[in-house]
Amino acid sequence: MQVIGFLHIAAIGYVRQMALGLTQGLKEAGYVEGQNITIEYRSPNGDYERLPALAADLVARRVAVIVAAGGTQPARAAMAATKTIPIVFVSATDPVAMGLVASLNRPGGNVTGVSLIGVALEARRLELLHELVPNAETLAAIINPDYPGAAIQSLELQDAATRLKVKLLTLNMTTRTEIDAAFATLAQHRASGLLVAQDPFLISQREEMALLAGRDAIPAIYPLRESVMAGGLMSYGPVFSDGYRQAGDYVGRILKGEKPAALPVVQPTKFELVINLKTAKALGLEIPPPLLALADEVIG
Repeated sequence: MQVIGFLHIAAIGYVRQMALGLTQGLKEAGYVEGQNITIEYRSPNGDYERLPALAADLVARRVAVIVAAGGTQPARAAMAATKTIPIVFVSATDPVAMGLVASLNRPGGNVTGVSLIGVALEARRLELLHELVPNAETLAAIINPDYPGAAIQSLELQDAATRLKVKLLTLNMTTRTEIDAAFATLAQHRASGLLVAQDPFLISQREEMALLAGRDAIPAIYPLRESVMAGGLMSYGPVFSDGYRQAGDYVGRILKGEKPAALPVVQPTKFELVINLKTAKALGLEIPPPLLALADEVIG
Protein backbone atom coordinates (compact mmCIF):
# COMPACT_ATOMS: atom_id res chain seq x y z
CA MET A 1 0.00 0.00 0.00
CA GLN A 2 1.55 3.28 -1.13
CA VAL A 3 1.54 6.31 1.15
CA ILE A 4 0.65 9.84 0.04
CA GLY A 5 1.60 12.86 2.13
CA PHE A 6 -0.91 15.73 2.29
CA LEU A 7 0.62 18.96 3.62
CA HIS A 8 -1.76 21.91 4.03
CA ILE A 9 -1.34 25.22 5.87
CA ALA A 10 -4.92 25.48 7.17
CA ALA A 11 -6.57 23.91 10.20
CA ILE A 12 -7.08 20.16 9.97
CA GLY A 13 -10.87 20.50 9.72
CA TYR A 14 -10.55 22.52 6.52
CA VAL A 15 -7.85 20.15 5.27
CA ARG A 16 -10.19 17.17 5.66
CA GLN A 17 -12.88 19.05 3.74
CA MET A 18 -10.55 19.81 0.81
CA ALA A 19 -9.28 16.23 0.94
CA LEU A 20 -12.69 15.06 -0.27
CA GLY A 21 -11.88 16.45 -3.71
CA LEU A 22 -8.43 14.88 -3.58
CA THR A 23 -9.75 11.43 -2.70
CA GLN A 24 -12.38 11.73 -5.45
CA GLY A 25 -9.65 12.36 -8.02
CA LEU A 26 -7.62 9.47 -6.65
CA LYS A 27 -10.65 7.20 -6.83
CA GLU A 28 -11.20 8.13 -10.47
CA ALA A 29 -7.57 7.17 -11.07
CA GLY A 30 -8.09 3.80 -9.37
CA TYR A 31 -6.79 4.53 -5.87
CA VAL A 32 -8.96 4.27 -2.77
CA GLU A 33 -7.82 5.33 0.69
CA GLY A 34 -7.64 2.34 2.99
CA GLN A 35 -7.59 -0.15 0.09
CA ASN A 36 -4.50 0.49 -2.00
CA ILE A 37 -3.27 3.84 -0.64
CA THR A 38 -2.84 5.56 2.71
CA ILE A 39 -2.87 9.34 3.18
CA GLU A 40 -0.75 10.97 5.88
CA TYR A 41 -2.26 14.35 6.78
CA ARG A 42 -0.06 17.16 8.12
CA SER A 43 -1.18 20.68 9.10
CA PRO A 44 0.55 23.40 11.15
CA ASN A 45 -2.83 25.10 11.75
CA GLY A 46 -1.73 28.29 10.02
CA ASP A 47 1.76 28.43 11.55
CA TYR A 48 4.07 28.81 8.55
CA GLU A 49 7.19 28.24 10.64
CA ARG A 50 6.18 24.64 11.31
CA LEU A 51 5.93 23.71 7.63
CA PRO A 52 9.60 22.68 7.12
CA ALA A 53 9.46 20.19 10.00
CA LEU A 54 6.19 18.68 8.77
CA ALA A 55 7.55 18.38 5.21
CA ALA A 56 10.72 16.73 6.56
CA ASP A 57 8.57 14.28 8.52
CA LEU A 58 6.72 13.21 5.37
CA VAL A 59 10.04 12.73 3.56
CA ALA A 60 11.33 10.64 6.46
CA ARG A 61 8.24 8.44 6.15
CA ARG A 62 9.20 7.87 2.50
CA VAL A 63 5.84 8.83 1.05
CA ALA A 64 5.37 8.15 -2.67
CA VAL A 65 3.98 11.63 -3.46
CA ILE A 66 3.52 14.85 -1.48
CA VAL A 67 0.42 16.95 -2.09
CA ALA A 68 1.26 20.49 -0.93
CA ALA A 69 -1.69 22.86 -0.73
CA GLY A 70 -2.87 26.14 0.73
CA GLY A 71 -0.63 28.71 -0.96
CA THR A 72 2.97 28.39 -2.12
CA GLN A 73 4.61 27.95 1.29
CA PRO A 74 3.69 24.26 1.76
CA ALA A 75 5.08 23.53 -1.72
CA ARG A 76 8.25 25.47 -0.96
CA ALA A 77 8.70 23.54 2.28
CA ALA A 78 8.26 20.25 0.43
CA MET A 79 10.69 21.35 -2.31
CA ALA A 80 13.30 22.23 0.31
CA ALA A 81 12.85 18.82 1.95
CA THR A 82 13.20 16.66 -1.18
CA LYS A 83 14.42 16.83 -4.77
CA THR A 84 13.28 13.32 -5.65
CA ILE A 85 9.82 12.66 -4.20
CA PRO A 86 7.14 13.95 -6.63
CA ILE A 87 5.28 17.03 -5.38
CA VAL A 88 1.79 18.05 -6.55
CA PHE A 89 0.81 21.53 -5.39
CA VAL A 90 -2.59 23.22 -5.20
CA SER A 91 -2.16 26.98 -5.02
CA ALA A 92 -4.08 30.15 -5.87
CA THR A 93 -0.92 32.14 -6.56
CA ASP A 94 1.13 32.23 -9.78
CA PRO A 95 3.40 29.14 -9.56
CA VAL A 96 5.90 30.52 -12.09
CA ALA A 97 6.22 33.93 -10.43
CA MET A 98 6.54 32.21 -7.05
CA GLY A 99 9.30 29.91 -8.30
CA LEU A 100 7.49 26.59 -7.96
CA VAL A 101 7.88 25.61 -11.62
CA ALA A 102 9.89 26.79 -14.61
CA SER A 103 6.78 27.15 -16.78
CA LEU A 104 3.16 26.02 -16.84
CA ASN A 105 3.58 23.72 -19.84
CA ARG A 106 6.98 22.31 -18.80
CA PRO A 107 7.21 22.39 -15.02
CA GLY A 108 10.58 20.61 -14.83
CA GLY A 109 12.03 18.91 -11.77
CA ASN A 110 9.87 16.92 -9.39
CA VAL A 111 7.03 19.44 -9.09
CA THR A 112 3.73 20.04 -10.89
CA GLY A 113 0.22 20.77 -9.78
CA VAL A 114 -2.91 22.89 -9.98
CA SER A 115 -2.89 26.70 -10.16
CA LEU A 116 -6.31 27.98 -9.12
CA ILE A 117 -5.30 31.60 -9.87
CA GLY A 118 -7.59 32.86 -7.10
CA VAL A 119 -5.24 35.73 -6.27
CA ALA A 120 -5.65 37.13 -9.78
CA LEU A 121 -9.40 37.51 -9.21
CA GLU A 122 -9.33 40.07 -6.38
CA ALA A 123 -10.02 42.98 -8.74
CA ARG A 124 -13.04 41.20 -10.20
CA ARG A 125 -14.36 40.49 -6.70
CA LEU A 126 -14.11 44.17 -5.83
CA GLU A 127 -15.99 45.05 -9.02
CA LEU A 128 -18.78 42.63 -8.10
CA LEU A 129 -18.95 44.09 -4.59
CA HIS A 130 -19.19 47.58 -6.08
CA GLU A 131 -22.05 46.43 -8.33
CA LEU A 132 -23.84 45.35 -5.17
CA VAL A 133 -23.28 48.71 -3.42
CA PRO A 134 -22.76 51.16 -6.32
CA ASN A 135 -23.06 54.27 -4.12
CA ALA A 136 -20.31 53.18 -1.74
CA GLU A 137 -17.64 55.75 -0.93
CA THR A 138 -15.48 53.31 1.06
CA LEU A 139 -14.95 49.58 0.54
CA ALA A 140 -12.76 47.44 2.78
CA ALA A 141 -10.54 44.44 2.19
CA ILE A 142 -9.14 42.00 4.75
CA ILE A 143 -5.77 40.57 3.72
CA ASN A 144 -3.36 38.20 5.45
CA PRO A 145 0.07 39.85 4.99
CA ASP A 146 1.78 36.50 5.65
CA TYR A 147 0.18 34.99 2.54
CA PRO A 148 2.73 34.77 -0.32
CA GLY A 149 0.38 36.51 -2.75
CA ALA A 150 -0.52 39.38 -0.38
CA ALA A 151 1.52 42.03 -2.21
CA ILE A 152 -0.13 41.14 -5.53
CA GLN A 153 -3.56 41.18 -3.88
CA SER A 154 -2.99 44.63 -2.41
CA LEU A 155 -1.80 46.05 -5.72
CA GLU A 156 -4.71 44.59 -7.70
CA LEU A 157 -7.26 45.82 -5.19
CA GLN A 158 -5.84 49.33 -5.03
CA ASP A 159 -5.79 49.58 -8.83
CA ALA A 160 -9.39 48.37 -8.98
CA ALA A 161 -10.47 50.83 -6.28
CA THR A 162 -8.89 53.67 -8.25
CA ARG A 163 -10.79 52.62 -11.40
CA LEU A 164 -14.03 52.38 -9.43
CA LYS A 165 -13.36 55.75 -7.74
CA VAL A 166 -13.82 54.41 -4.23
CA LYS A 167 -11.64 54.61 -1.15
CA LEU A 168 -10.12 51.27 -0.20
CA LEU A 169 -9.61 50.48 3.48
CA THR A 170 -7.09 47.63 3.76
CA LEU A 171 -7.02 45.65 7.01
CA ASN A 172 -4.38 43.05 7.87
CA MET A 173 -5.30 39.92 9.77
CA THR A 174 -2.97 37.06 10.65
CA THR A 175 -4.62 35.52 13.74
CA ARG A 176 -8.13 34.80 15.01
CA THR A 177 -7.66 37.34 17.81
CA GLU A 178 -7.54 40.14 15.21
CA ILE A 179 -11.00 39.47 13.78
CA ASP A 180 -12.94 41.60 16.27
CA ALA A 181 -10.52 44.52 15.86
CA ALA A 182 -10.84 44.33 12.07
CA PHE A 183 -14.63 44.54 12.19
CA ALA A 184 -14.48 47.35 14.75
CA THR A 185 -12.31 49.30 12.30
CA LEU A 186 -14.80 48.60 9.51
CA ALA A 187 -17.58 50.10 11.60
CA GLN A 188 -15.44 53.07 12.59
CA HIS A 189 -14.69 53.95 8.97
CA ARG A 190 -18.26 53.17 7.87
CA ALA A 191 -17.19 50.88 5.06
CA SER A 192 -20.12 50.00 2.80
CA GLY A 193 -18.79 46.58 1.81
CA LEU A 194 -16.10 44.06 2.62
CA LEU A 195 -13.87 41.85 0.48
CA VAL A 196 -12.16 38.90 2.18
CA ALA A 197 -9.05 38.10 0.15
CA GLN A 198 -7.90 34.69 -1.02
CA ASP A 199 -5.93 33.00 1.77
CA PRO A 200 -6.22 29.59 3.51
CA PHE A 201 -6.22 31.15 6.98
CA LEU A 202 -8.93 33.68 6.17
CA ILE A 203 -10.99 30.99 4.48
CA SER A 204 -10.72 28.81 7.59
CA GLN A 205 -12.38 31.65 9.57
CA ARG A 206 -15.36 31.80 7.18
CA GLU A 207 -18.04 31.00 9.76
CA GLU A 208 -16.98 33.72 12.19
CA MET A 209 -16.46 36.17 9.31
CA ALA A 210 -19.98 35.54 8.03
CA LEU A 211 -21.38 35.86 11.56
CA LEU A 212 -19.68 39.21 12.20
CA ALA A 213 -20.57 40.57 8.76
CA GLY A 214 -24.20 39.68 9.46
CA ARG A 215 -24.07 41.22 12.92
CA ASP A 216 -22.72 44.49 11.57
CA ALA A 217 -24.86 44.42 8.39
CA ILE A 218 -21.82 44.60 6.10
CA PRO A 219 -22.22 43.10 2.60
CA ALA A 220 -19.19 40.88 2.00
CA ILE A 221 -17.70 38.90 -0.87
CA TYR A 222 -15.46 35.87 -0.39
CA PRO A 223 -13.24 33.75 -2.68
CA LEU A 224 -14.93 30.38 -2.05
CA ARG A 225 -18.50 29.10 -2.13
CA GLU A 226 -17.87 27.43 1.25
CA SER A 227 -18.11 30.89 2.82
CA VAL A 228 -21.54 31.40 1.28
CA MET A 229 -22.64 27.99 2.51
CA ALA A 230 -21.54 29.14 5.98
CA GLY A 231 -23.85 32.16 5.77
CA GLY A 232 -21.75 34.62 3.79
CA LEU A 233 -23.43 36.83 1.22
CA MET A 234 -21.50 36.27 -2.00
CA SER A 235 -18.45 34.49 -3.42
CA TYR A 236 -16.60 34.49 -6.71
CA GLY A 237 -13.76 32.21 -7.70
CA PRO A 238 -12.72 28.86 -9.09
CA VAL A 239 -14.25 25.62 -7.83
CA PHE A 240 -11.55 24.64 -5.32
CA SER A 241 -12.92 21.14 -4.78
CA ASP A 242 -12.48 20.50 -8.49
CA GLY A 243 -8.88 21.73 -8.24
CA TYR A 244 -8.18 19.19 -5.52
CA ARG A 245 -9.87 16.52 -7.64
CA GLN A 246 -7.47 17.39 -10.47
CA ALA A 247 -4.58 17.12 -8.02
CA GLY A 248 -5.81 13.64 -7.07
CA ASP A 249 -5.83 12.68 -10.74
CA TYR A 250 -2.23 13.84 -11.10
CA VAL A 251 -1.17 11.88 -8.02
CA GLY A 252 -2.77 8.77 -9.52
CA ARG A 253 -0.93 9.29 -12.81
CA ILE A 254 2.36 9.73 -10.98
CA LEU A 255 1.78 6.56 -8.97
CA LYS A 256 1.32 4.77 -12.30
CA GLY A 257 4.69 5.99 -13.52
CA GLU A 258 4.29 9.40 -15.12
CA LYS A 259 6.83 12.10 -14.24
CA PRO A 260 5.84 15.47 -12.72
CA ALA A 261 8.14 17.30 -15.15
CA ALA A 262 6.00 16.04 -18.05
CA LEU A 263 2.63 16.97 -16.53
CA PRO A 264 1.60 20.58 -17.35
CA VAL A 265 0.27 22.72 -14.52
CA VAL A 266 -3.54 22.60 -14.58
CA GLN A 267 -5.57 25.80 -14.50
CA PRO A 268 -9.33 26.22 -13.95
CA THR A 269 -11.62 26.91 -16.87
CA LYS A 270 -14.72 27.78 -14.83
CA PHE A 271 -15.34 30.45 -12.21
CA GLU A 272 -18.54 30.63 -10.23
CA LEU A 273 -20.53 33.43 -8.62
CA VAL A 274 -22.63 32.23 -5.69
CA ILE A 275 -25.17 34.44 -3.90
CA ASN A 276 -27.04 33.76 -0.66
CA LEU A 277 -30.47 35.42 -0.89
CA LYS A 278 -31.31 34.51 2.71
CA THR A 279 -28.29 36.48 3.89
CA ALA A 280 -29.17 39.35 1.55
CA LYS A 281 -32.64 39.53 3.07
CA ALA A 282 -31.20 39.50 6.60
CA LEU A 283 -28.95 42.41 5.60
CA GLY A 284 -31.87 44.31 4.08
CA LEU A 285 -30.27 44.17 0.64
CA GLU A 286 -31.88 43.70 -2.73
CA ILE A 287 -29.49 42.07 -5.19
CA PRO A 288 -29.46 44.10 -8.45
CA PRO A 289 -31.09 42.04 -11.25
CA PRO A 290 -28.01 42.24 -13.54
CA LEU A 291 -25.83 40.85 -10.73
CA LEU A 292 -28.37 38.16 -9.92
CA ALA A 293 -28.43 37.17 -13.59
CA LEU A 294 -24.67 36.58 -13.48
CA ALA A 295 -24.94 34.14 -10.58
CA ASP A 296 -24.09 30.49 -11.22
CA GLU A 297 -25.89 29.47 -8.05
CA VAL A 298 -28.43 31.21 -5.83
CA ILE A 299 -28.99 29.91 -2.30
CA GLY A 300 -32.08 30.54 -0.18
